[in-house]
Amino acid sequence: MQLAPLYPLIHRILKPSFPNCLWTGDQKAPKIALTFDDGPYPPYTSSLLNVLDRYQIPASFFWLGICVDRAPALAQAIHQKGYWIGLHGYDHRSFATLSPTQLKQDLEQTKDAIVNACQSSSPTLIDVRPPNGLFTPQTLRLLNQWGYRPVMWSVIPEDWVHPGAAIVVQRVLDQVQNGSIIVLHDGCYGGRDVAETVDRLVPALLDRGYEFVTVNQLWATVRIDRRSSIS
Repeated sequence: MQLAPLYPLIHRILKPSFPNCLWTGDQKAPKIALTFDDGPYPPYTSSLLNVLDRYQIPASFFWLGICVDRAPALAQAIHQKGYWIGLHGYDHRSFATLSPTQLKQDLEQTKDAIVNACQSSSPTLIDVRPPNGLFTPQTLRLLNQWGYRPVMWSVIPEDWVHPGAAIVVQRVLDQVQNGSIIVLHDGCYGGRDVAETVDRLVPALLDRGYEFVTVNQLWATVRIDRRSSIS
């Protein structure tokens, strides 16, 4: 069953229900964020970097700690290029299944992997995207309590089922709007076509007048009272 057509509906339901998360940027400005989950994964991430470098656009990566441990040089190279880095958990376990202690350990282990890989100049690690986008109200309370910023999505083209670059691109173009956060994957699942997808997608979005920004820049365009409780 293809879930891609359902994600816009799911997004419309979840966004107002959990306003303390970053779901989109300012919907009055043509700024969008291109984000990548599940890396770094050398076979696919390296090819993706070549495309991003050619277009000279910013992007944001949500890393798995286990992948960083396996490819520290690649992680360091991405950070040195100035891309924004966020956490995606250590080994893609659902945050909703973890106890508070386990969740905190998972995030700390992921941060340690990234800091060790990036060495002298470590990134600011405050953004977290839960694996598979699954969370509970308690998850969000804990992330806010520990000083993290929960980052979600508004455009998910379901690239991990390998529908092909052309279909992924069309799904994004059908859904994108001002402030969109686009989720693609450069890991083992979904990464096979990511370089080709981005190579086709970026010029199409530029032609529509969109400006690429990082997730951190999108945070600056919205007002979210992260001090309030999440019910």
